[in-house]
Amino acid sequence: MSTTTQEPTNEVPTTNRSNDHAIYKPNSRGNGGVMRFSLNRAKGAVFLDAASQSGEKAFDWENKITMKWGLSDLGPVIAVLQGRQETAKLFHQSDKANSAFEITRRDDPDRAPFVANISRQESADKSVRKVGIPLTLGEAVVLEAALRAAATRLIGW
Repeated sequence: MSTTTQEPTNEVPTTNRSNDHAIYKPNSRGNGGVMRFSLNRAKGAVFLDAASQSGEKAFDWENKITMKWGLSDLGPVIAVLQGRQETAKLFHQSDKANSAFEITRRDDPDRAPFVANISRQESADKSVRKVGIPLTLGEAVVLEAALRAAATRLIGW
């Protein structure tokens, strides 16, 4: 019987690693949601995909809302997550639709300390889709770290 030992390494494997960070918030009322943040270095952006709950633990990814964030979008969101400001509002407009994202810090001890909302209004028929999720302090800390790391990578430092 032979054994193989590997030298410990500090390198992070590049395979089997997702560039996504998702926060799932299904609830018993069926109106929960999920927000997934993805770093896309090639496009120089963080993409936020959000979907409404469509079942007990299922989400409507077919009708997701997508928003592309550049560096100027990351700063205000990070500032809220760090407690430096109460609210950040992002608004993106295109010929097809208007998208808005808002994150707010709350001081109510009976509620989650942060709430994030995203919406998209289609230009053609003015229909609106919305997804909102509460964020625990732990989720906010991890999201803030991920967005700071994304900003560093997008800058190239």
